Amino acid sequence: MRIDYELSAPVRLSISMDAAGFTVLLGLSGTGKTSLLRAIAGLISARGTPYDGVPPDLRRVGYLPQGYALFPHLRAWENVAFALHGARHARRERADELLDLVGLRDAGERYPDQLSGGQQQRVAIARALAREPELLLLDEPTSALDTVTREEVLDELTGLIRRLKIPTLAVTHDWHVAAIADSLAVLSGGRIVQQDSPARVFAEPATGAVARLVGFRNLFPARIEGHEGGSVFVALAGARLCVRAPRRADYGAPIGIGIRSDEIVVQPDTDGASDENSLMGTVQGVRDEGLAQRVAFKSAVPLDILIPRSVASGRSLRAGEVVRVTLPAGRLHLFDWRD
Repeated sequence: MRIDYELSAPVRLSISMDAAGFTVLLGLSGTGKTSLLRAIAGLISARGTPYDGVPPDLRRVGYLPQGYALFPHLRAWENVAFALHGARHARRERADELLDLVGLRDAGERYPDQLSGGQQQRVAIARALAREPELLLLDEPTSALDTVTREEVLDELTGLIRRLKIPTLAVTHDWHVAAIADSLAVLSGGRIVQQDSPARVFAEPATGAVARLVGFRNLFPARIEGHEGGSVFVALAGARLCVRAPRRADYGAPIGIGIRSDEIVVQPDTDGASDENSLMGTVQGVRDEGLAQRVAFKSAVPLDILIPRSVASGRSLRAGEVVRVTLPAGRLHLFDWRD
């Protein structure tokens, strides 16, 4: 489904994107993600397709707001039945069918405060499905869930969406949610700056803003020095790096370069400083992060490094230690720095 919307308030947006399967719109808080969903649902004034000029109650949209907005004084089946019409017994029968669809038929008599966060979300989904939507809208679907529940709920949610084949647009600032999408769009500056598969967006961010949103901590402005074969040579902060990338740019052109923290390699010794993309520097600090160590590294290019526990256990780094690191040419990414 094609979505084209123009909003002037409460934020200015000009959105043009596709929603197919489980589509995620990724953006920082306050950039207008919720406003877009509310506009599509007809809850705020906007112009766009689909549904331009259609009253909210006639739009075939299922909308899950943050917090799910369940009525605390109604049981689960009654919350679902609220979106239905007809006799009470018919509404109850249909509500039970929808609760069964989301795996909660036995919870129909419970009130929201008797349900877990994941169960509340499933009740809200069942209520949204009661409208027989042609488009499902999810606002920060994991914001009210703990980490463990988040993974379980996301698996169930995406599985259900794919079984029902309902186009779904979920908005979030959580790149863990973005990673499991069928299609990922990134919102920045009031517009969509990139839409592709999550694998492509994560591997080839179009701009620095996109790179930050998908988890890059090492981002730097740089300058193209030349090309050779399939490699690009980039200068930044006194270092010269080789990047194996198909992207080309003019000599001297400004560009952004980045690398993920967990793709930097700490070498076992300080020899071989002439190796490709090798940097000597000093460990500024080391912090344990459960299954990994995060290292602050100072050199010509200051770096944030994440070392998996399986690797870190073989060698414990200490603040003040001089080490050599390598930035693999195939793991460096180039993107537009103008954002």
